Amino acid sequence: MKKILVLCCVLFSTGLIAQKTYLHCGSVFDSKSGKIKKELTIVVEGEKINKILNGYITPEEGAVAVDLKDKTVYPGFIDMHVHIESESSPSRYLDRYRLNDADVAFDAARFAHRTLQAGFTAVRDLGGSGVNIALRNAIAAGKVPGPRVYTAGKTISSTGGHGDPTNGNSAALQGDPGPKEGVVNSPADARKAVRQRYKNGADWIKITATGGVLSVAKSGQNPQFTEEEIRAITSTAKDYGMKVAAHAHGDEGMYRAVANGVKTIEHGTLIKAPTMKLMIEKQAYLVPTISAGKYVAEKAKIPGFYPAIIVPKAIAIGAQIQKTFANAYKMGVPIAFGTDSGVSPHGDNAKEFGFMTEVGMPASEALQAATIVNAMLLDEEETLGQIAVGFYADIVASNENALEEISTLENITFVMKNGKIYKQ
Repeated sequence: MKKILVLCCVLFSTGLIAQKTYLHCGSVFDSKSGKIKKELTIVVEGEKINKILNGYITPEEGAVAVDLKDKTVYPGFIDMHVHIESESSPSRYLDRYRLNDADVAFDAARFAHRTLQAGFTAVRDLGGSGVNIALRNAIAAGKVPGPRVYTAGKTISSTGGHGDPTNGNSAALQGDPGPKEGVVNSPADARKAVRQRYKNGADWIKITATGGVLSVAKSGQNPQFTEEEIRAITSTAKDYGMKVAAHAHGDEGMYRAVANGVKTIEHGTLIKAPTMKLMIEKQAYLVPTISAGKYVAEKAKIPGFYPAIIVPKAIAIGAQIQKTFANAYKMGVPIAFGTDSGVSPHGDNAKEFGFMTEVGMPASEALQAATIVNAMLLDEEETLGQIAVGFYADIVASNENALEEISTLENITFVMKNGKIYKQ
């Protein structure tokens, strides 16, 4: 008897014995079929979905019931493009010199919590100072609330390219950053940079295949890697079990990236038909980030919000992204869901659903892009992106049916992640 009592104490202290939760769901979005199922009970035990039963099942003794009968329930959403460490503001360019890593970490934790509350239970972070890796680990350990984080750590750029951390610095502060800092200028540099990110603990590799809008540099679209450098990055990443995402606005840099093994193209603003066809052939995914495009185009009209060199790029490129997405979708380019939150505000991620449906994507497909498609890209198709037995209990709900009113996703009323309720 004494041994049994000790064992019970150990199990409870380690969290291995979990209380069951019965979710009584009026409507459930099935991400596999893209359709709504009615009146289901989802039984959650520990971190995972244990059963899915028809009707509203009375909980067994000791279990908890949650009434979602008047809600529509979805798998937790996945955003494939965020920058969890920061958020746009007029002070952003000075913050690099003003803030310590500890300051960045506190902000990142706040942004992560806001993202989770918005219904996004997993994100792919595409570049920061390295605090993003520590945040991922802290969330996974249960130290702070937030979504699951899959991160690229620091971005890989070329000298002067979008992502060179010394762009805009005085000559005295520019130095000569190299692969460790994410700046490469040869295939050998490129391989070293990938290996450094593996050493740092990154999950993905992010490169800046072209110029960008918010870097303190003239061009927002010129190609910034050679094909040899991109091949060195993608082949090395493959050796280390990682995929590669490429920031890209200009078509030439985009084409080089897709042709040489990049899996996702971020933004894709000025993409042309041959590159779209190549993406279809290679099964490379476009991550549109319409939210960020609209946000920078709007803020560029406010004097002083961005440095002067950025304003014309923001106006020209930002406003184009939604139209590009519409063309790519009609062409049949594979689409993933991503917002570039951090450029646009964290917590507003769900606005992207509306922007996607405005120009022709059905709501069901936009929801699939943010669930089952993104889970597949993260190699989590057996654990995330569906409400199914054996999957993690990442479950969210809205007041209305998003297939009929997509804006309801901007007001998520219930959030469960890993079987734990964070919002109700």
